[in-house]
Amino acid sequence: MGKAPAIELVPGIWRIPTMYSDGINAFVLLDDDGQATVVDGGLPNKWPMVANALGYLGIGPDDVTRIISTHAHSDHAGGLAKLQTLTGAPVAAHVEDAPYLRTGTAPAIDPRIRFGRYLQRWVSFPAVAVEQELEDGHVLPVAGGLRVVHTPGHTPGHISLLHEETGVLITGDAIHNWRGRIGLAIKWFGHDLDLQAKTVHRLGELDYDLVAFTHGPEMRVDAREAVRSFLMAQQAAS
Repeated sequence: MGKAPAIELVPGIWRIPTMYSDGINAFVLLDDDGQATVVDGGLPNKWPMVANALGYLGIGPDDVTRIISTHAHSDHAGGLAKLQTLTGAPVAAHVEDAPYLRTGTAPAIDPRIRFGRYLQRWVSFPAVAVEQELEDGHVLPVAGGLRVVHTPGHTPGHISLLHEETGVLITGDAIHNWRGRIGLAIKWFGHDLDLQAKTVHRLGELDYDLVAFTHGPEMRVDAREAVRSFLMAQQAAS
């Protein structure tokens, strides 16, 4: 039996793997009235996996009423334009990443990264219209309330998302869970590595029970403690 197209995290919230080994994930949150919010869209050629997962969950294109972008990199924003066309849903993104999404150009990579200008082309993507610009602390009317947590550095407008009602944190690329180990996002594509290392500590201040990563499987047991331990170790080493 193959892997399911969507994995339930808690009732009403699912993770959608768009790459082998849970390498890249999107998410969907469902309201009581059947309206759905999609978070991220995978690489440009992987958006059908998101669409397939929606069908698997019984969610039709017209049921999707909002699409949220965690940040303007191709492995998460690549499928947004196609998903927007499919569903007609507006796209929301942080105000600082919205201009990049509208042009399909990833933010500049930290100047300390060798060949950063060349690598930047690999994280650009099809342009997508952004209708709602988000700011830190904004609570979206999604499944009882979805809080925007601005964690810049990987991109200027990178966001994590906290669903306080169920205790689910979607990290975006602030941190990864690769091969069972928490780590910072791959530095090769980071916009400001120093800023990311600073703002990621916001995740240790939040209250949650389950951590959902855009890279890697979720953590369901002692998730907040694991994240805080990682952040404390990172701070001690800096």
